[in-house]
Amino acid sequence: MPRFRKTNPDQAQLFEMPENGARAARKPPQPLTSAQQLGSIVKSARDIMRKDKGLNGDLDRLPMLTWIMFLKFLDDTEQILADEAALEAKPFREAIEPPYRWRDWAANPAGITGDALKAFVNQDEAVRPDGTRALGLFAYLRALQGVEGGDRRDVIATVFRGVSNRMESGYLLRDIINLVNGIHFASSEEIHTLGHLYESLLKEMRDAAGDSGEFYTPRAVVRFMVAAIDPRLGETLHDPACGTGGFLTEAFEHLRQQAKTVEQRYILQKRSLSGGEAKPLPYLLAQMNLLLHGLETPKIEFGNSLATPLNDIGDKQRVDIILTNPPFGGEEERGIQANFPNDKQTSETAMLFLMLIMRKLRRQPKPGRAGVVVPNGTLFAGGVAARIKEELLKEFNLHTVVRLPNGVFAPYTGIPTNLLFFDRTGPTHDVWY
Repeated sequence: MPRFRKTNPDQAQLFEMPENGARAARKPPQPLTSAQQLGSIVKSARDIMRKDKGLNGDLDRLPMLTWIMFLKFLDDTEQILADEAALEAKPFREAIEPPYRWRDWAANPAGITGDALKAFVNQDEAVRPDGTRALGLFAYLRALQGVEGGDRRDVIATVFRGVSNRMESGYLLRDIINLVNGIHFASSEEIHTLGHLYESLLKEMRDAAGDSGEFYTPRAVVRFMVAAIDPRLGETLHDPACGTGGFLTEAFEHLRQQAKTVEQRYILQKRSLSGGEAKPLPYLLAQMNLLLHGLETPKIEFGNSLATPLNDIGDKQRVDIILTNPPFGGEEERGIQANFPNDKQTSETAMLFLMLIMRKLRRQPKPGRAGVVVPNGTLFAGGVAARIKEELLKEFNLHTVVRLPNGVFAPYTGIPTNLLFFDRTGPTHDVWY
């Protein structure tokens, strides 16, 4: 049996969010929007949404605000990229083409509004702002396809497959669009400020979601786990239950400090981070969160990460690092349970995710490592949980267990939780508790 020794974990290094590296466009710079002004814009937008009969609470209002800001952010970013390409005499293809760009239908405060705006956004076919009939906005965005897969168009299409406009008033929708149009994503300082504001909105979203059984990881825990795992540029990091992207954004900030050259920044953008999320709302929020932090094309799969049979996961699907807080206390259907070994099938979501994590960690040439939030049952329960724990101790090096205070996830749950740190360097001999 492994021996347990007590130790105090080193205090996690806290990382300051560096500014996004966007370069100035050729156009005269827009006046910066202060943090106070940004907060005022968001507050005013939420006040307007409270008047709409189609929305109920922040669980409805925040997704609305997010997809509207998402489109404004994309348009500002693409204008910067187009200007930079023109300066370098390089071709540039916009992800969203006229008349579906923000500047075409949203930027004019006196533009399309009321029922016409609702129809343009919602309907599969609509009258576009230029007067012609064609695909509606959401139908167009959902149909986008990238070149050879994996570019911004695919991200947009996947995001909007899970998005709907629930506002009943096209006039109130126009009021919100006009407010968001006052946010200019063309400055790195403003993106930096909005990033902090957006994180505060996500916290409110997490607080609201806690009432429906979803418990998101506190930022201090995320920072500690990323610091303890210490991802290095060139390694692949995955979160199979990424929620709103907390682990991925913190890991991105950690890795960005290591990216000094063009080649290293390419590796950071294209080959470092991936995730999975089964619910549409957290998926949308994660995309926006990662884009705001500077990840140009987030690689997040929309769907249940447990849906792939464990035996189908081979070396090509394995990664160097897994950081995650998988759902616990939930139950998976029989079809999902059938993807796991007969003697280890269970409805407990946390145990299934632990088996998935163990399977997805790379074996060679460099053994993979993981940091996982788990409930007490993972360590102390019998039956299937005991068999999974036996495999963990025999096949993996469970070198550290950190017990979290009972109030970490309060007031949503009092379930005691732990952080498990393990790797594939060999069987467990010593556990630091």
